Amino acid sequence: MVTLVVATTCDPASINPAKALLAMPGWQPGPTLDGGIRSFKNGGSLRLLEQEKFIIEEDDLDLRWEAATGETVVEMIFLSRHAAVSNRPALTIHPIGVPHLKDGDVLPQGGKPGWAAPPCPRMGPWLLLLKKIAESHKLLPEFEITLEATHHGPVTTKPTMFIEIGSTEEYWGRQDAAHVVAQSGKDLVLEKVLLLELWNSTTGKKKVLLGIGGGHYVPRHMDIIMKDGTWVGHLISGYSLPMEDPGQSKEKTTTDSIGGTWKQAIKVAFDATKAAFPGGEILAHLDHKSFKGWQKNAITDFLGQQGIKVGKPADFH
Repeated sequence: MVTLVVATTCDPASINPAKALLAMPGWQPGPTLDGGIRSFKNGGSLRLLEQEKFIIEEDDLDLRWEAATGETVVEMIFLSRHAAVSNRPALTIHPIGVPHLKDGDVLPQGGKPGWAAPPCPRMGPWLLLLKKIAESHKLLPEFEITLEATHHGPVTTKPTMFIEIGSTEEYWGRQDAAHVVAQSGKDLVLEKVLLLELWNSTTGKKKVLLGIGGGHYVPRHMDIIMKDGTWVGHLISGYSLPMEDPGQSKEKTTTDSIGGTWKQAIKVAFDATKAAFPGGEILAHLDHKSFKGWQKNAITDFLGQQGIKVGKPADFH
């Protein structure tokens, strides 16, 4: 069972942390995949892939690696850049998928309609470690350390996360940020247990947050995760919950009468999160203030119909 770390040479925020990781002891050349994707191996369970295309353009790297090597992939970690209108420097982590899109919709950043990869269980522990290491390297408060909502591709079938450096060209190439990302990878992946062992070792804490609603940087979900060290599932922001306004008939609406792909997005995100955390208790956490009354009622009713429990902040302690 192996972890795949994926980097691209066309992005300094991707290749610089990869080079910092490869400068650490124990790496050896590995096989080359189709398309000229180079690989490196460290011990029995860590592999690093180096591609030349943009990070979202190579689908099914997990399955392609398994077919080429016979090794079973248990998780995917992508190194990438982050872009934001705010231009604020940031180190971000997020799950991937476009669960709200339907066949025929434009895919602006890869993936496939109605799909979400299982979220990597390392995201919560990695976020806390990343903040600690960034602070020790004096990147705080200049850099914000945050989660992002679920978005974009590439297509994978294994538990997946992105870790990104942002948010402009000035910061994508920052070597100190690259070394913080690499150090966190060394501490949490290179020197620590495999993904399944990480999850299975925490027998006392099995509650997983499925974030629903809010903005792209999921602040209300972040409050719980940073405070309680909660396991992180998919984080579905408001823009990934398209709901058609029922207009004057709001009082008579039901979950079935409100159009849009919001129900699909919630179901896909829940199923993917459940797959990533076997035996876990998946609790939906709603950003109540981000919804109108009719939206909150419809979402709450749908969660009940699906048997998805709703958690308040105190439930995640």
